[in-house]
Formats: sequence, structure tokens, C-alpha cells
Amino acid sequence: MSEIVQYKIQQLIDNGQTVQISLVEDVQLEPISQKQLMFDAINKKIDPELKEQVLPLIEAIMQSQPTITVKSYAQTAITITMPRRRYERMGSPRVGEKLEINIKKDSLK
Repeated sequence: MSEIVQYKIQQLIDNGQTVQISLVEDVQLEPISQKQLMFDAINKKIDPELKEQVLPLIEAIMQSQPTITVKSYAQTAITITMPRRRYERMGSPRVGEKLEINIKKDSLK
């Protein structure tokens, strides 16, 4: 069975005869705060008794840290180079437009 994945065009390089399209997987990323990741990691490592004593201190330290958002999903990136004529037959898609890529393992040997 094949999986159909949508990709968004991130960059186009046209050298006249060939067109290179850089695609990135079109997924909605859920940002996670770096503070939250650190807090979760600390929470897992300390025992419940110690947690009660240290939790106010940890929360105070975390509040003083800047909030940095980390993406929780590594996107797949693909670069395709094709003849200009084929690119034009596809309708000459532009940056920001979406393409659908069919990825499947070839079962023929």
C-alpha cells in the first residue's frame, strides 16, 4: 500500500534547461516550549518525596528562563531535479504551492 504525502514547495531553482524543486513535508507542527521539555525531564528523574521539596525552586528557575519553542516533528525534505518541459507539464507550480508525492516501495525485483 502506498502513502500519499503532501509537500509544500520551499524553493525553486530554474537554470533554463532544468528546474530544481525543494519540497518540505506539509504538516502542522505543534510547538513545544523548551521550558516544558526541561520541566518534564526533571519531573521524571526525581522521586515524589524530593519533588515536593524541590518543585518550587525548579518552577522559579524555569520562570526566569526565556521561552524557546521547539518543533516536535522533524519534517521530511525532498529535492527533485527535472527537465523544464516536465515542470511546465505539471503546471509550473510556484513556491508555497502544494504537491502530492506518492511514496511506495517497488515490489518488483
